[in-house]
Amino acid sequence: MPNSQIQWQISPTPQLPQWFLETVKTQTSTDGKYAAQLLWQRGIRNAEQLPGFLNPDSYQPASPFEFGQEMHWAVKRLQQACKTGEVVAIWGDFDADGITSTAVLWEGLGQFIPQEWQLLYYIPNRLTESHGLNCQGIDNLQQQGCRLIVTCDTGSTNLKEIEYAQKLGIDIIVTDHHTLPSERPPVTAIINPRYLPSDHQLFHLSGVAVAYKLVEALYQASDEVPQQPLENLLDLVAIGLIADLVQLSGDCRYLAQLGIRRLQQQAKIRTRPGVARLLELCQRNGDRPTDISFGLGPRINAVSRIQGDASFCVELLTSGDEQRTEQLALETELANTRRKSLQKDVTKQVKSKLAQLDLSTTSVIILEDSQWAVGVLGLVAGQIAQEYGRPTILLSAEGEGETPQFARGSARSVNSIDLYQLVKSQEHLLHRFGGHPFAAGLSIPVENIPLFTQAINQQLRQQTGVIGAALTPVIETDLVVKVANLGKELFQELKLIEPCGMGNPVPKLLIKNCWFEEVINRNIKDFQKRTVQYIKTELEIWDDSSNIGFPGIWWGHYRDEVPTGRCNAVVELDYNNFKKRPEVRLVALQSVDDTSSFQISSQLDWLLDWRGEAEELTTEFLPQPLTVRECPTSWDELQVWFWRAIQADRKLAIAYPQPDQLPPREIWQKLVGIAKFLSRTGKSVTLAQLQDKLDLSDRTIQLGLNALSCLGFQVEYLDWLININWQPSVDAIASADNAATLAFLSAVKEEQFLRQYFYQVPLTTIQTMASQAV
Repeated sequence: MPNSQIQWQISPTPQLPQWFLETVKTQTSTDGKYAAQLLWQRGIRNAEQLPGFLNPDSYQPASPFEFGQEMHWAVKRLQQACKTGEVVAIWGDFDADGITSTAVLWEGLGQFIPQEWQLLYYIPNRLTESHGLNCQGIDNLQQQGCRLIVTCDTGSTNLKEIEYAQKLGIDIIVTDHHTLPSERPPVTAIINPRYLPSDHQLFHLSGVAVAYKLVEALYQASDEVPQQPLENLLDLVAIGLIADLVQLSGDCRYLAQLGIRRLQQQAKIRTRPGVARLLELCQRNGDRPTDISFGLGPRINAVSRIQGDASFCVELLTSGDEQRTEQLALETELANTRRKSLQKDVTKQVKSKLAQLDLSTTSVIILEDSQWAVGVLGLVAGQIAQEYGRPTILLSAEGEGETPQFARGSARSVNSIDLYQLVKSQEHLLHRFGGHPFAAGLSIPVENIPLFTQAINQQLRQQTGVIGAALTPVIETDLVVKVANLGKELFQELKLIEPCGMGNPVPKLLIKNCWFEEVINRNIKDFQKRTVQYIKTELEIWDDSSNIGFPGIWWGHYRDEVPTGRCNAVVELDYNNFKKRPEVRLVALQSVDDTSSFQISSQLDWLLDWRGEAEELTTEFLPQPLTVRECPTSWDELQVWFWRAIQADRKLAIAYPQPDQLPPREIWQKLVGIAKFLSRTGKSVTLAQLQDKLDLSDRTIQLGLNALSCLGFQVEYLDWLININWQPSVDAIASADNAATLAFLSAVKEEQFLRQYFYQVPLTTIQTMASQAV
């Protein structure tokens, strides 16, 4: 889809307090105005929050024992294994987060458990085993005498495999950050930040950061001082954190900042020769988050995408053998070269298929081809989703014989569509699937693909009310600058915001009325000077503010795609370590005559962000704005308010308070108490009254009433009234964890998570969703 169909949205310039500007200025050699504007736009606005955000030395990290009893159980079991000499296996994953998680546990636990003969690690094969525990791998470890498995970046929902390991006499400690099961798995310990409140500073930890916290706890609980300082693991933590695209807030940001400090030392001290060599191969020095996201991360991920087995990557990251790591680094580089070529070929083939489709009737792109390499389908799906403005699912059929049984592939979302729920709605047609709102992996019987395609398209049409039309992608630009502003000073200011990632994206700069000169195509060459089937265009960007151009690149584009006249450009400011200079990376271009997709945020000034603020603020507006005082749990709820405001031609104030939420167990006990009271007094209650008392949606209340019924309460509905009776024997089982009770607790936890999300979601995201309603 051409860039002209992408909506550009410009963040308005805020009025900043003088104290805020002065504080930011102390952190840079410039006046700091751009950095201050970005910080304010991203919600970093108070004197307590600012120092710790800018400088990790001013941040107070959380104790690993904030994971509670689970962490104590994990440490105790590991200490037992140390004393008794049991064989311990680390079960990792094949992506960058999983590989670095394994490496952190390999080195960290290796300070207490002898490596190789008592401590092992196992990385599943991406192409034959997929994510998570599997029985065949557990058998393999059991034959090596394993009595304890420590998972990292996986394992939370592998209930069948966990039970299988138990039957073999193997205990399991799960360290993970993915979706929780409806009930606690039968493991020795499970350390997963999803059990913590959504506003906890550990909530967004990735797999490698959770693994690090386990090692940190073991260090703190040990009477002996390990030979290797805990801080030596931080460079590995930074690689996994940034490569996994988790939200870099709280301890995530802190650990990434410290890890990048350590990573940039590799060029000199080479304590990790494999990491140092990879940095050399991608012509980076390790001092930028982009050195990971565009350099180390894709290379580590490429190994499993191309070869399936990525086990040697742990050795690459942890070995001190220069000769061996040189060999492994070159093998990794070759895998990445092959990945680029495959990705380009599959992308071309996907676009060829799309040219034959009627996209006016397609809401979700679903394509299958048995010749496509499964390992690159996620990358291509993400590229297609962004370019065509539709969720994209790409599949490759596999199986024995001439007729494949299953197709396996990847799904990627666009524009805040919850892809996980979309796919889950058709779970009955799938063999297996997993993921999160923005990405998923799935396996489906080949014969179900046509029905799945039809059903999932219909499901999205029902949600959006749109048939076939692409959901307009939005580029949110942070700053309007001129070419004369580009350079080292601006680069140093923007570097204060780093590390960037989910929740803190790389700043996007809008340059208006510019043009390009010195446009040259470059075929990328690998480390052996062979041309790679991938392209970039080098250029200079000019405008009327300067008499010289500024260097830039446009990845994946040819010179004839660069406009010859004046245009508007969205760019990111980066630093080229090879050429020792800042340069811009083009994100999107637009003709200066095309204003249809050029939207200043002030056009959406009817949206007022008063979350957590005093109600007296509403008096300055006439007529009074419509006010959302109840925290929503879905975008659909906000969409209704958007339309009401538009129809009434009034401003809309997002004015709900910060959620003050009881733990789910306390809410359950409160519901049981209400039920007992109603039964004892013979009084009735309405659904609205229960919602008000418990601060829950009607759907979750209904699940609670179902749970009461399963415990012996009699729930009767009479028109709009609810009567509840109970037998005294129910007291003995009121807290029983039956399936219905757990379903209610899970729904409460999900609802509370969503309320916290909608309290924290940036106004720019709300504006994006509102623009689709206008």
